[in-house]
Amino acid sequence: MSGSLQRGYAALQARNVPEAIKWFERAIGENPEDIQAMSWLGQTLCSVGRRVEGFERLRESGRRLLETARQRGDLKPVLDIAQQMQQWSDFAGAHELLEQAAAINDSEFRVFQMLAVTRAQLNRTAAALDAGRRAAAMLPANSMMQILLASLEADAGLNEAARDRLETALAAPLEPREAFRAHKELARVLDKLKAYDQVFSHLHASANLSASLPEYAQQNPALLPNMIRANTAGFDRDLMGRWSGTAFPPELPPPVFLVGFFRSGTTLAQEVLGAHSGVHVADEADFVWAMQRELHQKVGGSESTADKLRKLNHADILHLRAFYWNRVRDRFGDAVGERRLVDKFTLNTLDLGLINTVFPDARLVFVLRDPRDVCLSCFMQLMVPSPATVHLLSWQGTADFYAMVMAWWRHIRPQLTMDVIEFHYEDAVVQFEPTFRRVFDALGLAWDDDVKRFHEHAANKHIASPSRTQVAQPLYASSVGRWQHYTAEFAPVTPTLEPYIAAFGSAPF
Repeated sequence: MSGSLQRGYAALQARNVPEAIKWFERAIGENPEDIQAMSWLGQTLCSVGRRVEGFERLRESGRRLLETARQRGDLKPVLDIAQQMQQWSDFAGAHELLEQAAAINDSEFRVFQMLAVTRAQLNRTAAALDAGRRAAAMLPANSMMQILLASLEADAGLNEAARDRLETALAAPLEPREAFRAHKELARVLDKLKAYDQVFSHLHASANLSASLPEYAQQNPALLPNMIRANTAGFDRDLMGRWSGTAFPPELPPPVFLVGFFRSGTTLAQEVLGAHSGVHVADEADFVWAMQRELHQKVGGSESTADKLRKLNHADILHLRAFYWNRVRDRFGDAVGERRLVDKFTLNTLDLGLINTVFPDARLVFVLRDPRDVCLSCFMQLMVPSPATVHLLSWQGTADFYAMVMAWWRHIRPQLTMDVIEFHYEDAVVQFEPTFRRVFDALGLAWDDDVKRFHEHAANKHIASPSRTQVAQPLYASSVGRWQHYTAEFAPVTPTLEPYIAAFGSAPF
């Protein structure tokens, strides 16, 4: 290992990322064949949002490792790089690498297990199922692979087979993480099979197991409630409108922010908007979160976000806008071009005070859906552990978190100074064109008939949402009013949801 590479590692351990990047780049300059330096540089660049460069470095290290694997037959380093690509959402790059790995050794379990996951993320349902079957055949006793295969079968519409596989898995001893996922997946399959009376027993079983899983136990459940309380106390119309009417440089334009609550229809909206030739969608990117972190670094101390924003002058606001757009360019390179940027990050809802203050000239699209369908879908869905999704593990917790976020929305909505477009998911399903024509008109974009084929655009690409398979299909209405199959289950949470059912519900109990 070169001295420059060692210094890069040391800088990473000291959490000095800029210094680490400098040393990894120097290591490559000293030895352009240094695959370790390429890999670490790629990962580090991705960690600071420079994904265009990071992906390039990871892909190059993967290509070089493939050459070595062809000579030595050792695929582990190749698969480790592919796993890094998955972590940073370069599923296209991971897929290319894994297919070549499969050509080197078509009897390696991990290759086909990773191919199954990668193809599923790219909405390649049939190909994912094929890879999953091959992996499961290699290690039939691997419980988690059997559960993954059942999930792939369900995605492909093979619900009877998925149910049988999951019930077989649950009949055997399972680790808590395996049982947690199996119960959650079986609930989803039983719902599709209309076995509604069996669904909630599996959801509650999954909820009971979640407390034993470190990835959920390590989340801070107080983080977002505290943030909502601070934002409620700190943001008002005067602060958010402080820079309204200000002329901002054309190179720092306002994005469109697309928000709502989990499972409310924001993914459908992003795919429809993204099918427009004049739109580029950022799917669940961390641009606003990074901008908030930059604010807290710029203005030291323990004050709230709102109080720190009050201290800024016009130059500071320009700095935050420039920081935001630098992150966008680091992530997408020249892909945005002259198109309108739609920043879809569902729970940017919680950061609307910050967004409105820095981008008072932005337009906000807020998607609403019947609270009962939202909560049902959230509780049923397997989601990546986070400070938000930790609230969705129990039925009451799901309702409480929904109520908390939507209470914030009802509080902040009348105080916002930026333009707001609200629409209901149910309207989009029943009256697709009139609903989205209104949205495009509000955004100043001409209607494009291509948006009617949004599901074709969604196929064979990565979508950072559990809804990825749904939006790759033509619109269907079966998701509207799905809560009506579970009316008895709503009794304990109805007092929590009642105000929001009255405000946003599409049908009474």
